[in-house]
Amino acid sequence: MTDTLSGDTARKSLTGTLQLDTRLLGMIGAFVAICLVFHLMTGQRFLTPRNIFTLTIQTASVAIMATGMVFVIVTRHIDLSVGSLLAVCSAVMALVQVWVMPQVLGLGVGHPATAPLAILAGLLVGAAVGAFNGWLIGYLTIPSFIVTLGGLLIWRNVAWYLTSGQTLGPLDPNFQLFGGINGTIGVTASWVVGALAVAASLWFMWTARQKKAGHGFPVKPLWAEGVMMAIVAGLILGFVAILNAYQVPAARLERIFAARGETMPEGYTEGYGLPVSVLVLIAIAVAMTVVARRTRFGRYIFATGGNPEAAALSGINTRLLTVKIFALMGALCALSAVVASARAANHANDIGTLDELRVIAAAVIGGTALSGGVGTIYGAILGALIMQSLQSGMAMVGVESPFQNIVVGSVLVLAVLIDILYRKRSGALK
Repeated sequence: MTDTLSGDTARKSLTGTLQLDTRLLGMIGAFVAICLVFHLMTGQRFLTPRNIFTLTIQTASVAIMATGMVFVIVTRHIDLSVGSLLAVCSAVMALVQVWVMPQVLGLGVGHPATAPLAILAGLLVGAAVGAFNGWLIGYLTIPSFIVTLGGLLIWRNVAWYLTSGQTLGPLDPNFQLFGGINGTIGVTASWVVGALAVAASLWFMWTARQKKAGHGFPVKPLWAEGVMMAIVAGLILGFVAILNAYQVPAARLERIFAARGETMPEGYTEGYGLPVSVLVLIAIAVAMTVVARRTRFGRYIFATGGNPEAAALSGINTRLLTVKIFALMGALCALSAVVASARAANHANDIGTLDELRVIAAAVIGGTALSGGVGTIYGAILGALIMQSLQSGMAMVGVESPFQNIVVGSVLVLAVLIDILYRKRSGALK
């Protein structure tokens, strides 16, 4: 008994010294367990570089929207229209590429302005629709559940009418670079990005330590800081190494060399490297984390979610804040539409179907409290990765789609239950 207590105390002491989030550790443990189980069940095919590469590009679209859903749920709202809004943005961008640019403006296929203008059009539409939803919720006080449930039905069918129910494609080659397999930066550039990411992470960790010490807050011992820096650097470089290990098929390399009028050298190999869509997700994750932690807008979001009445009395314009949050959510839906449609190389009517449930589930599994006031960007991304790992793993072992949805729904309910029990135990919920 004494040995057990001393072991528990030692583990708690180590966790406290390293200042680790026990909830985050639990999610990481669950993710690792899922990966190991599916790796064994699939004959060691789940944790291969190829499957991890595929997993990352499949996760990107939902994860991008999940970062915005954190802000929505933190302020005690919900957005059920994100999948339909993604479809509208995708339809608008596809129309710009296959009709407006070549037929209306007379610009040829692959024109440098096509992809930027299409993305800009999608962002404007997404932000405008999101802001409209926010206005209905914030100023007309219609419950967000009703507004976005209506949006789920409305915008999905608006997208259908925009395209007359047709699949539009192929999309612009430059636009397809955001889709994953069609857009990677190569091995060398990936190592450069990885090194820069490590340097930036270590710099942020060290400056955060100095700021805490400067304000008289307790800081980790230097050895603990070094351990955390080593873990972060190892994770970043390990991730880059795994994606670099995924080799471009020889037949594809031969076609690339032939297109340049060259002959591929004997034994030549080349890795894909980091996908552009993953780089977009990382950039958005960093930006949203900075917004959440370092800006007045982010502080207002969490203050409003913690106590809306007190936030309003303190001078926060909660109505305008709601409009801004939903406009941001709409813009993120447009970015997700870029990634999703670029990966498919066309716009299809079923794009984004059920994404609203996946996005909400990712945010909740990642620790965002439905009661408001609590949530993290990295948690939502990890939640999206867990969701995609579950679906991909079940598909690889031959689980039927209906049962996959049963499992995902069960995991969502279980995640909420664990959240409630965790908050009760920590005293945050009474």
